[in-house]
Amino acid sequence: MSVPVVQFTVKGKPRDGAAASQEWYTAGWSGVGEGRPYTVVYDGHCKVCGKMIALLRAWDRNANVLEIVPSQLAGVQARFPWIPARAYLEGVQLIGAGGRTWQGAAAVETIIDVMPRGRLVSWIFKIPFVRAIADRFYRWFARNRYRLGCGEHCAVRQELLDYHDAA
Repeated sequence: MSVPVVQFTVKGKPRDGAAASQEWYTAGWSGVGEGRPYTVVYDGHCKVCGKMIALLRAWDRNANVLEIVPSQLAGVQARFPWIPARAYLEGVQLIGAGGRTWQGAAAVETIIDVMPRGRLVSWIFKIPFVRAIADRFYRWFARNRYRLGCGEHCAVRQELLDYHDAA
């Protein structure tokens, strides 16, 4: 599989409409977001994550609060050197002003909170024990995401992750 080195975009969409059907685009290619207050970095290989990101992009369409990039995008590690490479495999990362970083369920909670009308939902995290339950569920989901919605290639990727965890 080849991945284009340069992708021209117009208003955040590929200039070539046919490119939108390619896997690298639907997995979360980002040609937009420079100067937005928050950056979301997620696993671009995970199809379940890609579907969630599509919903997030739709929610953010007019607000322009989030820059959304897959962790596999060249330059991500150099841009956020304080985030260890392993963290990208463990959960979504949200980076705000001054490099403040949230991971996993805390990132999801903050994303909901900063989105338009998100505060209508984010109050739920203030209920006792909800944060702990959300964190536990998120960690379970992150560990099993390749088994939940992907094909055979994700099962192989999960086996590799399990092997590295055991080593």
